[in-house]
Amino acid sequence: MTAMEELAKIDRVDLREVWLNEAANFTPWLAENISLLGEALGMDMEVETTEAPVGSYSLDILARDVGNGHSVIIENQLEITNHTHLGQLLTYMAGFDANVIVWIAKEFRDEHREALDLLNHRTGEDTQFFGIEVELWKIDDSRPAVNFKLVATPNEWRKQTISSVRVAGSSSPREERYRAFFQELIDTLREDYSFTNVRKAQPRHFSSFSAGHARRVQYVADFPSGERTRIAVYIDNVDRDWNKGLFDRLHEIKVDIESELGEPLEWERLDERRASRIAVVRQGAIDDTDETLQEIREWMVGRLLKFKQVFGPRLDELAG
Repeated sequence: MTAMEELAKIDRVDLREVWLNEAANFTPWLAENISLLGEALGMDMEVETTEAPVGSYSLDILARDVGNGHSVIIENQLEITNHTHLGQLLTYMAGFDANVIVWIAKEFRDEHREALDLLNHRTGEDTQFFGIEVELWKIDDSRPAVNFKLVATPNEWRKQTISSVRVAGSSSPREERYRAFFQELIDTLREDYSFTNVRKAQPRHFSSFSAGHARRVQYVADFPSGERTRIAVYIDNVDRDWNKGLFDRLHEIKVDIESELGEPLEWERLDERRASRIAVVRQGAIDDTDETLQEIREWMVGRLLKFKQVFGPRLDELAG
């Protein structure tokens, strides 16, 4: 047998063979597998809701970029793009004051791709339009695998240039120190541990990462006041009772959690607030030396990985 004869054959699969109906099949599948889309976009996303109403229309998926809190609207088409969906996207963008607009389709007409390119060119750095062609492929008799092919993306060079000019005029040296610290943390978590899809740090005192649940459970690394640094599980769904209920269920197995982590935690129910927090804290401040900040960053990486290992399965069970 020659080397060529040993190679597998790659075939494209019709989308309708897997997702017969866009609303009934594809949208629920995408909501359950939003991390796959996040990987393609370089974002850590959480689904807020599906079929979100805007007047007489319904947006397929409303999500949130965990890294910066921006709203993400996602509109799906299992056919070639049309003018109707482009108009709906702009309506949804206004209705939800969205920062990220994602249009997924089987195929993009040139005029629609060019329209997204123009919108990216004319908008500021906080607004991003993505055009994505969804594909299914299989090797020989394997199960189909999905591929998100980006055909229209923001002009990153232009937007990063604008951003750098604005940051120079609006961000303080301290905010820039936060941004640089968390950028290195994010890069390490993404590149070395596949912990997150987030790519860009913000000039603020914390960075948050999805815990994999649509109800806003996050892992947070931050510098709270008082010369401290902290890693936390932050529970902040819109439903206060749900937040407190999840906190209480976790608190009931506090001994097991702390034993597995190997250290005590601060259990903050925060009854005066909607959210609750479970954290581990150490000394540290953003004004510390570069050597100390590197030590803090390594500490944060270790604790975040451990939190995901220990809390992850329990959140899967209790926050589903």
